[in-house]
Amino acid sequence: MPPHYIWLFFAILMETMGTTALQASQQFTRLWPAIATVICYAMSFYFMSFALKAMPVGVVYAIWSGLGIVLIACIGYVLFGQKLDLPAILGLAMIIAGILVIHLFSKTSTH
Repeated sequence: MPPHYIWLFFAILMETMGTTALQASQQFTRLWPAIATVICYAMSFYFMSFALKAMPVGVVYAIWSGLGIVLIACIGYVLFGQKLDLPAILGLAMIIAGILVIHLFSKTSTH
């Protein structure tokens, strides 16, 4: 796997952890989850900067935000009991399909 995808993976992981901590911080009223939110987001942007050395910003952001949305929806469902109806599940499936199209067929996405 190319190094820029590894950096992007870590950026997505940190963004997902940061958003999970944001939910756990209860609108920044709980100190440690709030601190974790800020640290995770900072690390996410730092890791994303390495992916941007080899990939266009639009592609990086599409993959970062798209996979982040899907992962957070799954985490919200499992950890926080948030429900997903059929339109939400279909929308998430379309996001995954869009990311696959970018990755598999776009020449702007470096491999």
